Amino acid sequence: MNQEPEKRRSAWIYSVFPVSVATGPVGTMVQLYLIYLNGQALGTIYGSFATAVYNGVSIPAALFWGVATDRLHKRKSLVALSYALIAIALVSYFFDRTTAGTISRYGAISFVSVASATPLNLLIMETEQKGKWAHAFARLSLMISAGDVVGLLVSTIWAQFFPNNLILLFVPLSAFALVSSGMTLVMIHEPEFVLERETVALRKPSFISRLRANPVFFIGVPSGSDFKRAFRGLRTGLLSYVPLFYISTILFYISAGLFNTSFVPAMHFYSLPDQQVFAVILAGMLVQTIAFQRAGEFINKRSLITSSIQGLLLRGWSYLAIGVAALLVTGPLFAVSSLIFYPLAGGVAYAVYYTASNTMMFNTVKGRTAGSALGVYSAVVGLATMAGSFVSGFISVYSGYYVTFILAGVLLFATVGVVSRLPRPSTPEEGVLQ
Repeated sequence: MNQEPEKRRSAWIYSVFPVSVATGPVGTMVQLYLIYLNGQALGTIYGSFATAVYNGVSIPAALFWGVATDRLHKRKSLVALSYALIAIALVSYFFDRTTAGTISRYGAISFVSVASATPLNLLIMETEQKGKWAHAFARLSLMISAGDVVGLLVSTIWAQFFPNNLILLFVPLSAFALVSSGMTLVMIHEPEFVLERETVALRKPSFISRLRANPVFFIGVPSGSDFKRAFRGLRTGLLSYVPLFYISTILFYISAGLFNTSFVPAMHFYSLPDQQVFAVILAGMLVQTIAFQRAGEFINKRSLITSSIQGLLLRGWSYLAIGVAALLVTGPLFAVSSLIFYPLAGGVAYAVYYTASNTMMFNTVKGRTAGSALGVYSAVVGLATMAGSFVSGFISVYSGYYVTFILAGVLLFATVGVVSRLPRPSTPEEGVLQ
């Protein structure tokens, strides 16, 4: 097989870039728009509810689209449909400017965006040579992250020149998603042979890439006995690894839901204009994109548990610093602490912990039935994030944004306590790049 056909065959990866431009700033835009519609306090609570809906919807969405992926075996059709539906949902913001419509469409975007995650990862495994999988997954993740960065950059510039027309930005963003849908139809060719989605969980590069795209990934529906089995052995040293790992995951994602849901409303509360709000989120995403490129090398030089603890500590102290700043500073000075500590928390710390913890999850799945282990993990992630998001707005409005941020940091320190109790493996842990 000559080199040119191989390049053409993998060129479809570039089709994810425009849709990532479209979806990158949507979460920030939805929260800001709900504040414009309802005022600071009520808008913060509605934004909390919208984020909870977004996270909660991802659970049934992963189940539905997972089954559709296995039964239809139409990679191109599912990916193109996902991008087209995202475009429709985005442009509809311009025509329905109500609170209920804003929240429901945000949930709809969550539902349809999940449709492309598994088919994209399967496409790499079905069309690329096995020796090139790791490189192809890295390119896919880079294209998605680069699109997010460009989308936030576009939003920052738009807010600078059109400060009172944020709602109009949904129209060009929908065009980006539509471009991706068209590129998919032209550039993706259905593979000659297809794999089941369980295959994604059997290879470390595909597993980590899939969870990075969306941390909710079901192979089968977990039963009550699966949850009991997951938390069995908590008091037994040799058997405590899995339940302790799940408990640390719950604490981490509750913390993430708490902080991330209230961070944008807090910046608005401290009188940061929209362009500065987008600029702070952009800085975090840019640092995160770079950090993910280096995280594997960093983690391979130390144990997964040590890497996780270091990432959690950096994230926890950063959350506390932002919380203290929210308590002590006034007005736009809050932007200074945000520009320093948010990229550390959401960029460097997140990349290190996320890569290490996903590798730990992969090692956990290998020794058990992938379907039940992944089902419990995905349910835990989705429900914990939804719970944190739901209560975040209420805590911020009735107790203060600083309380939310400090609480999120304290939960991360509690996570460190749980992770530090994980039994150390008797054999060297597998590196993330292996």
